[in-house]
Amino acid sequence: MKKFTALLLAVFMIFALCACGGNSNTPEDEDTVTFVMGIDPEYPPFSYLGDDGEYTGFDVEVCKAVCDLLGWNFEIFGVNWDQKLIQLDADECDCVWAGMTLLDSMKEAGYVLSAPYYDSTQVILVKADSGIATADDLAGKTVAVQLGTSGEALLAEDGDLADWAATFKDLITCDSFLSCFSELGGGSVDAVFVDKPVAAAFVAENEGYVVIDENLGAEQYGIAFRSGDEELCKAVEDAVAQLVENGTYAKIAENYPDIVNNLIFLN
Repeated sequence: MKKFTALLLAVFMIFALCACGGNSNTPEDEDTVTFVMGIDPEYPPFSYLGDDGEYTGFDVEVCKAVCDLLGWNFEIFGVNWDQKLIQLDADECDCVWAGMTLLDSMKEAGYVLSAPYYDSTQVILVKADSGIATADDLAGKTVAVQLGTSGEALLAEDGDLADWAATFKDLITCDSFLSCFSELGGGSVDAVFVDKPVAAAFVAENEGYVVIDENLGAEQYGIAFRSGDEELCKAVEDAVAQLVENGTYAKIAENYPDIVNNLIFLN
């Protein structure tokens, strides 16, 4: 992975500001920037492993289009979601971009955050025959949530939903949403507290599950960059704006109809 030196950053910023589509402004091979996108490998429909063995998803497709527009090489790095910011700081990727909730704590810690591009909420995923119909029905039940997510933060002792979480019999954490869903399928937990688009994608592919949507924990998704990477963030945001203007963004979104209505740039 090439590191973003000050000289290299200056070079690709020129291309970012001049790019008008395609790879017409691609520099010589030895000077081509490699942009490494940090994703959650198990976060459909934003980032996940496709049937062809390649990573795909709305965020992945948009980032790939950004790199094509700016003449950058595109690479993907699958982060451990609970360690995503540590891995970003360690230069293992150049951003974290995979349905990532924008948090004030990130900004306060010095991370450069993009403008939000998606409105989301937290929901409850349960088996259809569970008898659970409302959030209050989780009293005395066991609930799973993914480590390092906004959902975990909401349910923590100092979180906004701590009082509700205190009514649970138990709260367990898993490394990924797929692990949470496996626990639910196996009967180890009664419900999963999860981002709405992820739950919707799971239900669409798996029978016997339902989503309880009570607008718990409204949030917005964005992209995180390292401290000091304001110019890199702007280059990416400007490229996304061009994709919105030329219709590429909307064309990508057509592949993900369940999230279109919450994409800020299209509404």
